[in-house]
Amino acid sequence: MAFGGSLGVVRGALPGAGDRPDESYGTAMWPTAEGYTSATPASQHVPYDSRGEELVVRVWEALELPGSAMDYHFVLQNAVDRLWSTRNADPRALEMLEVFALLDLELMEAAPQAVSFEGTEPMAFVRVTSVSRLIGLLEREGAFAEALAVAKRLTRFGQGEDMMTRLSEKVGALAAEAAGSGRAQ
Repeated sequence: MAFGGSLGVVRGALPGAGDRPDESYGTAMWPTAEGYTSATPASQHVPYDSRGEELVVRVWEALELPGSAMDYHFVLQNAVDRLWSTRNADPRALEMLEVFALLDLELMEAAPQAVSFEGTEPMAFVRVTSVSRLIGLLEREGAFAEALAVAKRLTRFGQGEDMMTRLSEKVGALAAEAAGSGRAQ
């Protein structure tokens, strides 16, 4: 994965960045002011009610905190859902939605266990909404080739096949139309 870190985030300055789990319970337990929790610092960092710039900052910070690949997937997916719901009020929402959805897809490709059901053979995957939301956005914007490329990547996870078929038809129709108008000139 090519994630080089969150720009502008000083990892060591984040609360929980230096926390290490206590494994003596048989499962990882993370220290809190009240005792211990099974929730990682990354999974606890983004408040449910955060929106706009606060949401974006908290997501970048969460990606720098200790957590599992699954924690990071859910941080990114939840951010994409919130950004989608506030897209009309926040002009930057769609830009960040694309950034976080693509980062989520890269995470899935690097660590498929982040979105898989444990112990299934062959590996079965949870339904991922962040990437399919991005595909829909690209399609609505007329970026059919880009949407098709993302949908093809998503098929590795047993999703996106229907989108890929629809987008392939649109890309083909556009290519045929372009070829036809080139001959007409």
